[in-house]
Amino acid sequence: MNNLSNINSESFGEASGSNLLWQYVQSMSPQTVTQLSKPSSPDVLQAMERTIVSMLGNLPSEEFNVLITTNRDNLGRLLTAATMNGYFLRNAEQLMAFEKSLQAADAHSED
Repeated sequence: MNNLSNINSESFGEASGSNLLWQYVQSMSPQTVTQLSKPSSPDVLQAMERTIVSMLGNLPSEEFNVLITTNRDNLGRLLTAATMNGYFLRNAEQLMAFEKSLQAADAHSED
């Protein structure tokens, strides 16, 4: 994940070279990318695992020898979907924490 320069930028809609978000992501340090890539809570990690399992299939690996084959384009789509889902979950987690902070501040100001 740290080597963003090898990712096909067209996958991110940068065919015209004007995608500022993609340029911003490329300018991040490897440490920042690593930090942003880690789930911040066990709940987010568990939700991501459930999502990926549902995308790939739900056969238990200890009982079945599961082999998944695909082509490069489909794998790219799967990774993009998983990444977007992760960002969504992370944003939802941050929003929940923010709302809890606001509620705590409101409760404190009423006292």
